[in-house]
Amino acid sequence: MKIRLNPSCPFNLNATLCCGQAFRWNKQGEWWYGIVRENAFKIRQIGNDLEFENVEMDFVKSYFGLYDDFPKILLQISEDKHIKRAVETFKGLRILRQDPWECLISYICATYKNISAIKQMLSNLCKKFGDRIYFDGYDSYTFPTPERLAKATTEELAKCGLGYRAKYISKTAKMVYENRYEFEGLRKIAYEKAKEELLNFPGVGLKVADCVLLFSLGKLQAFPVDVWIKRVILKYYASYFPNEFIRKISGKKLLTSSEYKKLNLFGQRYFGDYAGYAQEYLYHYERIKR
Repeated sequence: MKIRLNPSCPFNLNATLCCGQAFRWNKQGEWWYGIVRENAFKIRQIGNDLEFENVEMDFVKSYFGLYDDFPKILLQISEDKHIKRAVETFKGLRILRQDPWECLISYICATYKNISAIKQMLSNLCKKFGDRIYFDGYDSYTFPTPERLAKATTEELAKCGLGYRAKYISKTAKMVYENRYEFEGLRKIAYEKAKEELLNFPGVGLKVADCVLLFSLGKLQAFPVDVWIKRVILKYYASYFPNEFIRKISGKKLLTSSEYKKLNLFGQRYFGDYAGYAQEYLYHYERIKR
């Protein structure tokens, strides 16, 4: 199947799948291969044409953020020269709508790990506890259900390379499975309330909660703050904070909750309702240009 993209509303498939918001996509030649829930599919972009197989058009449009009012988003977040450079470099990068359960576990795994290590952990987890799906000559694995991870032992999870994260994954999976927790309900409530709910899960701190809200639940005002965003703020936006605060966070690796909240709130106020888009452009630009 094919979607003809509107040139006035650009989309960049490569940037969207390479920018660090999702961890289980693999490129083979021109095609990107992925699996979302039980849907194994492939997709590629040739100019303004988006070609894909094994999924419906509406799924593709929803998952890749093609329903977002992109011109409006770019207009609102383009507040200064630096963000404008990031947007121009990766114009068309979209925020995905990932499966919330997979996104939650992925970002618990992502704590203090680089992208290659995160991908390896998730690959191990899916091969051990997911279901194998053979598609287009390649093996894919579904993401493990809450039930399967809840019934796994901490030792079994740790063997997937999760380290101390294994206990958090185990406890979170049990909470979701035993309470039949429905993540879709978080879409319908306010950002702050949804964030409070996510913080109840073991292994979920402020940054993990913001990542899940942004990359799976459509809360585009979420502004996750990690080491890269902290670096961006120190370089380009330090003048918006007291000198003492900037000196304090400059000399430390980890932010306290109050420090995180100050940077998070700045991002939301400065970039507005679509601060999450600004965050991802700034994050990806900072990583790539080094």
